[in-house]
Amino acid sequence: MFFEDWEGIIRVVIISLCIYPLLIFMLRISGKRTLSKMNMFDFIITIALGSTVATILLNEEVTYAEGVAALAMLIILQFIVTSLSVRVSAVNRMIKAEPRLLYYDGNFNIEAMKKERINKDEIKQAVRTNGQPSLHHVKAVVLETDGSLSVIQGEEEGEALKDVKK
Repeated sequence: MFFEDWEGIIRVVIISLCIYPLLIFMLRISGKRTLSKMNMFDFIITIALGSTVATILLNEEVTYAEGVAALAMLIILQFIVTSLSVRVSAVNRMIKAEPRLLYYDGNFNIEAMKKERINKDEIKQAVRTNGQPSLHHVKAVVLETDGSLSVIQGEEEGEALKDVKK
């Protein structure tokens, strides 16, 4: 149906005007981590927040107070889990993928590339994006926990590569 009545539209407008500033406030107090580059855990939280806001706006059976409680719980749980992940390595391993070495010292790690579903062209693109004219100038390419590709230059292996899964 295209239009039922003005009451539903007015409700959406009023709830939007209330929930939007509240969401900004809650995200602001939860810290920069909530809005950082997304790893899998961050992606899930972002989807959950979006779904919750949509439900608050469009489902008349969900009261504003219930919606605020749901948003607050998601943000509080996200804050607790990320705080624990900084302090407890087991929690960190549960919620984050490990970085993966895809290219090292002139060799593509084909097994890792297949597992991560990355092809040579994507690695070459990351090298170009990093301003390198060829793979000969690159020591390593790492698939990071947020899905980005890091390009490491230089002759020696640095300490930044020591915790990367090969």
